[in-house]
Amino acid sequence: DTPYFQFSKGAVDSLLLICNRVWEKDAIVPLTDDIRQRIIRTNDDMAKRGLRVLGIAFKPMDDLPQNIDADDIETDLIFTGMVGMIDPPRVEVKDAVATANQAGIRAVMITGDHPLTAQTIAKQLNITQDDAILTGAQLATMPLEELQQQVERVSVYARVSPEHKLNIVHALQNNGHIVAMTGDGVNDAPALKRADIGVAMGITGTAVTKEASEMVILDDNFATIVQAAEEGRTIYDNVRKFVKYILASNTGEVIVLFLVQMLGMPLPLNTIQILWMNLVTDGLPALALGIEKGEPNAMKRPPHDPKEGMFARGLGGYLVRIGMLIAFVTMLVVLFVPAPEGEATNTVWGTMIFTTLVMSQMGHALAIRSERDSIFKIGFFSNRAMLAAIGFTVVLQLILIYTPFAQDFFGTTALSAGELFITIGLSILTFLGVELDKWFFN
Repeated sequence: DTPYFQFSKGAVDSLLLICNRVWEKDAIVPLTDDIRQRIIRTNDDMAKRGLRVLGIAFKPMDDLPQNIDADDIETDLIFTGMVGMIDPPRVEVKDAVATANQAGIRAVMITGDHPLTAQTIAKQLNITQDDAILTGAQLATMPLEELQQQVERVSVYARVSPEHKLNIVHALQNNGHIVAMTGDGVNDAPALKRADIGVAMGITGTAVTKEASEMVILDDNFATIVQAAEEGRTIYDNVRKFVKYILASNTGEVIVLFLVQMLGMPLPLNTIQILWMNLVTDGLPALALGIEKGEPNAMKRPPHDPKEGMFARGLGGYLVRIGMLIAFVTMLVVLFVPAPEGEATNTVWGTMIFTTLVMSQMGHALAIRSERDSIFKIGFFSNRAMLAAIGFTVVLQLILIYTPFAQDFFGTTALSAGELFITIGLSILTFLGVELDKWFFN
């Protein structure tokens, strides 16, 4: 007969704290300890099945309260029942977690759900296989030093608040981890801001979380984050290949110029030819390396140290080895054509040195497409842009050699078929040398 009713919903264990009666068999009876324990057991059973459980309570009211404040009016409620909702993870998330684990990326679940629900879902996704879990109540009283120890073994956190998320991020960072944090609510903004990489949800995320984040996932899918990590590794690898190709080729050119001076030979390259190699011969294949597909093992290796230098992981040694290889192959030209007494401009020897350097760099570009796998494994035609860049560069080089205007401008001369065959054969040695280098050092 009362004109007003107040309804409340929330986590069952929290809701029971503000209830003193229960609706049972069409009657309102006192909420005894036995009934309370029976409700909690039912809640736990539902949570173990991976259900998100919501408790519902109400109470009749004679008048509307003047001040609608939860602390004032949510008292002496009548517990009505529970609703279990299935919110299964997307099918692709389990594979994404497995891929992340292979890549040395550890997935951690932080949720406001019941601990048993969180644990069940985490085990389904292989985020954890043990029972290690921390709740918001435990985190609230845990000092940061202890939390730093716990975060190394615990991958599931339940019933947490935004403040707890911030503490978890802080603890992981203090342990030297690079932390990416996802979030969608306004209260997640501090943790997203504190994380090394804040990831906001594009569909459910608020404007505040998007502003605080470095990345926005448009489809709200965890698998997309893993795909982004793979794409990032591909870009990093391609930049590294770009640097290896450019610097190793330039190192070879410098060594050639140094050797001919030491041996008392004339300089085989003029300024225009050097500019040509730096702008065209180096440039076109290097651009094609930028769109190379990802390495097959890109997500099967641990992350690199973000503090490592540019020449880390053998890059410096590679530049020396391949630079010397290109120089050695180029200097083999003297076995077939002696160096002239005077200037090398418009001579067969100078043109062969120039062409051998260009062709060797093409062989280098073809072999450097993968830092680990042979070109015969990844396939010659898997990057058609590279083939187009090499083909176009070779055609331009032939124009430089065989057209009168280009000969006058670049200081080249026409090569016989045999001489051209020698330069191509020598460049193949560079290609094979880079392939052997990958095989030996990897």
